[in-house]
Amino acid sequence: MHSLRLSSDFARVRANGDTWAHQLIVLAAVPNERDISRFGFVTGKRMGTAVKRNRAKRVLWEAVRQLLPRIPVGWDYVLIARSPLSEATSADARAAIIQLLKCARLWFSTRERGEGGWSTPGSGSGASTEMLVG
Repeated sequence: MHSLRLSSDFARVRANGDTWAHQLIVLAAVPNERDISRFGFVTGKRMGTAVKRNRAKRVLWEAVRQLLPRIPVGWDYVLIARSPLSEATSADARAAIIQLLKCARLWFSTRERGEGGWSTPGSGSGASTEMLVG
């Protein structure tokens, strides 16, 4: 339900979304006009064996699962793991994701939640921008 599965969805997020970079993760996000947020995870072969790539995806998914209540709905997110993530802890991944979401203005503190749910921030121009964080 919260997963991006089609390669066309991944391509749409990468082509039309804004991007933010961290030493562990790259985040790409684009509005999806739905009542849910969807997440996709990418690990390249440069990271290492399938075991390392799958571990990185599990670490990312667990971090997102824990943060889900504070992430606004109506967005598609692609998280691209960088090589250092294969050695990072879940806490490291969670901190990196929070930092990226704050830079993207897609992170809310508990007091920003309105009565009707999370308010959705403006996404900017929609042009692809990349900012190095951390």
